[in-house]
Amino acid sequence: MSDNVKDYSGASIEVLKGLEPVRRRPGMYTDTQNPNHLGMEVIDNSVDEAVAGFANKIDVVLYEDESLEVTDNGRGMPVDLHPEEKIPAIELILTKLHAGGKFNSDSYKFSGGLHGVGVSVVNALSKKLIATVKRGGIVYQITYEGGNKTQELTQIGTCAKKDTGTSVHFWPDEPYFDDPKFNVALLKHLLKAKAVLCEGLTINFEDKIRNTTESWSYSGNLQNYMVSQTEGRTIEPNPPFYGQVKGEDEELEWAVAWELEGSGAHTIGESFVNLIPTVEGGTHVNGFRAGLTDAIKEFCDLQNLLPRNLKITADDVWSHCSYVLSLKMRDPQFAGQTKEKLSSRHIASIVQGIVSDRFSLWLNSNVNTAKIIANTIIEAAKDRESTAKVVERKKTSRGPALPGKLTDCTSSDPSRCELFIVEGDSAGGSARQARDSSYQAILPLRGKILNTWETSASKAMESEEIRAISIAIGVEPDADTLDGLRYDKICILADADCDGLHIGTLLCCLFVKHFTRLVREGHIYVACPPLFRIDAGKYKEYAIDEAELDVKQKQFLRKGIKKDNIKIQRFKGLGEMNPDQLRETTLAPESRRLKKLTLTSDADENTFAIMDLLLSQKRAADRRQWIEDNGDKAEMID
Repeated sequence: MSDNVKDYSGASIEVLKGLEPVRRRPGMYTDTQNPNHLGMEVIDNSVDEAVAGFANKIDVVLYEDESLEVTDNGRGMPVDLHPEEKIPAIELILTKLHAGGKFNSDSYKFSGGLHGVGVSVVNALSKKLIATVKRGGIVYQITYEGGNKTQELTQIGTCAKKDTGTSVHFWPDEPYFDDPKFNVALLKHLLKAKAVLCEGLTINFEDKIRNTTESWSYSGNLQNYMVSQTEGRTIEPNPPFYGQVKGEDEELEWAVAWELEGSGAHTIGESFVNLIPTVEGGTHVNGFRAGLTDAIKEFCDLQNLLPRNLKITADDVWSHCSYVLSLKMRDPQFAGQTKEKLSSRHIASIVQGIVSDRFSLWLNSNVNTAKIIANTIIEAAKDRESTAKVVERKKTSRGPALPGKLTDCTSSDPSRCELFIVEGDSAGGSARQARDSSYQAILPLRGKILNTWETSASKAMESEEIRAISIAIGVEPDADTLDGLRYDKICILADADCDGLHIGTLLCCLFVKHFTRLVREGHIYVACPPLFRIDAGKYKEYAIDEAELDVKQKQFLRKGIKKDNIKIQRFKGLGEMNPDQLRETTLAPESRRLKKLTLTSDADENTFAIMDLLLSQKRAADRRQWIEDNGDKAEMID
């Protein structure tokens, strides 16, 4: 046994407790560019109180020492003892990463965060934090430094019983941030947006560094906000097309218009989920975009506006579009703790249907204005087609011919193209029917590929399957350049069962080991097909695993659907899905779920050590020992 194996023992396993994981890897929990995200975590908790109807005022103060204080007149953080943990609830909120009042809908119907996950991260990354609570006629205070409690929860005074609320004053710890100062312009923009999105809420901001004060309170709607944001520009419709729909589990509000002058470079696009800004969009924005596109296409067909052979795409509709979109929903799922992108898959089709129906009705009720908008979009489509190099996909002009089993796409723009590496001919056939042939290509594989962890690049290329992958993507193993890359996204698409996971692991191994640059530059993705389909009358959902299945079933029950009326189908493989199901769940950008394969310099050593343990032929004994030590954590799946 090598010295490295001897050194790797039980004593090597480190358990991080309390808030230490946040201080070790702050980038996993917050945006470390500046402390703004810490401020928004605290502000969002106060906003959630306002959304729930318990607060109508939030005061934010930026002090000369770059500390921030957020005070609301909500119910106040609970200070009574937790029945199980036997410590004040406020201590759990401030020190436990997964403790809070928003994991169920009893305290909050719609919330932007998990109360405690965000504030505990703020506590971990602050030199000092003081939390003051007014509740039941008593004023309480607790203090932390570096995440460690320095003052027990103490009664520091009294107040009128009607006076309730929470104040959190924190001093960001400079070493954790690229810039220790708050971006005040961005902070004010977000505070204004919160006031716009929450009717009846007043937000006051005092900047003691610049000796300025501002206040925002709106009784209007997003249409008024869009008018102010597009002031001085030529837009249609003017005022913007506005809509609001309230349901039991979702509330949707939007305002949208098209810029009629310029290239569209000055368009605005803001989206929110439970008043959290989703700067990277997500499934709600995808559904909104698809709904607008459906309605415009239908209107152009009815009015016979399209020139022959010209097709409108979502990009054409989006190119001159300015919008503000606000969604409130139960149990939102975000891509990461910073909540910059919504990943709740089911919401895309809901938003698409709502927006498509209402925008279509508006277009046909306002034909003259609608034609102006449609002609702007048609001109964008003409510009796109005139700048396209070729309609048909360019083939490689040098080197070996593309693999015969590759079903290529037609687009000549590699930055738009996607390749799906699919397990088996059966799934490949479904994927070919489900894809968008303009930019999605399909490469089916036969069975499990070679384990390339301990093979050279030349040996790996002797495998017919690996050679086909290399030629299709236009990059050779261990290449120093990506000049020949033919697809921006290369997606591994395998079954959700154990065999599929094995194939996915072998493909991840291939890319990490021999196409490392592709991984580092963010071109490799793993598709996440669902394992279950849940049906109940007009409702249909998909679940990626048992945990998500349980969540979806509970959502159905909340809608009043009886358990006996819920039907669950378990997919044995991708080949069991019809093309429509595969498109909806795995291929369509507005509803699919993709995970980017990432590899950063500081994670190299740990990543390669894990993969070596799992894949090295020489590590069979270590692997067996690991399985014996961890076998009790496995779950039996029927």
